Amino acid sequence: MIKKQFVLLCCLILVFISFVPLATAKSKTEPGTIAADHIFNLATQIGDRVAGTEDEKRAAQYIVEVLRKLGLHPEIQTFTTTNRAGETIVSQNIIAKKIGESDRQIIVGAHYDTVKGVQGVDDNGSGVGVILEAIESFQHKKMPYTLTFVFFGAEEIGTKGSEYYTSQMTPKEIQNTVAMVNLDSLIAGDKMYVYGGEGEDGWVRDQALDLAKKKKLNVETNPGLNPEYPKGSTGDWSDHAAFKKLGIPFAYFEATNWALGDQDGYVQTEKHGAIWHNPEKDSLNFIRSQFPGRMEERLHTFSILLIELLTHIKEPKK
Repeated sequence: MIKKQFVLLCCLILVFISFVPLATAKSKTEPGTIAADHIFNLATQIGDRVAGTEDEKRAAQYIVEVLRKLGLHPEIQTFTTTNRAGETIVSQNIIAKKIGESDRQIIVGAHYDTVKGVQGVDDNGSGVGVILEAIESFQHKKMPYTLTFVFFGAEEIGTKGSEYYTSQMTPKEIQNTVAMVNLDSLIAGDKMYVYGGEGEDGWVRDQALDLAKKKKLNVETNPGLNPEYPKGSTGDWSDHAAFKKLGIPFAYFEATNWALGDQDGYVQTEKHGAIWHNPEKDSLNFIRSQFPGRMEERLHTFSILLIELLTHIKEPKK
């Protein structure tokens, strides 16, 4: 009887020892998983987040609470503007800094508002989620530059949040800014892209593309099929535009398909056309059912690329 108990105990110990490495391996979070959780929370707990509404404020508060849990000290930058109906509204940007080894800063931004009736999973819960995941990955790391994270309100009514933010930047702060990285609509499009400025101003995009190649990430840039948008560039329709006007180099992450429609990047998918701003399409159920695995792949890829870029970015020598 004692021998049987001893053998049984030894077997249990062996099972436990063999299980521990497996449990440890599984405990490592797959890139993109944290981003997906934030997207789910924004889409299901809040839903649409129209500029100037209580739901936009709720989304802002959600972001503030996450940032505080990650050890940052977010600031709410309130501003007054007008919506497309000409009504005066109040919106807000959320700003948080992570001090780096250099006091020169990189601004990383995404808008969190949506159009009416849309969950905004792609546009732009995806950008918010990927930035929040990156912040968590940096929580206990020293970064080469100071990182300023900005979550913009009121983008969908004319990039009002980013325009207000840049209007408040001092000449010294502008000069001290190395680059701006914008994330907008990352998961629904057929292809993953990174854009930047033309000529020497495209160095941030080029470094991102080099890192994507090294990491074997399926990310490319606008091929330039439309002469109005030269290779590597994009239009001024997202939050990068306000920084571009100030002469700040930028990189802009997006998923779409530049080969479709007017070859202007607006038609995101061959199967279902544009996804953004559509109440049916820009939703968890639609994207997951019509594009199985796409959301997970995009979040995985863009999370890795953002983390790599912010970790290894090198300002060109003047």
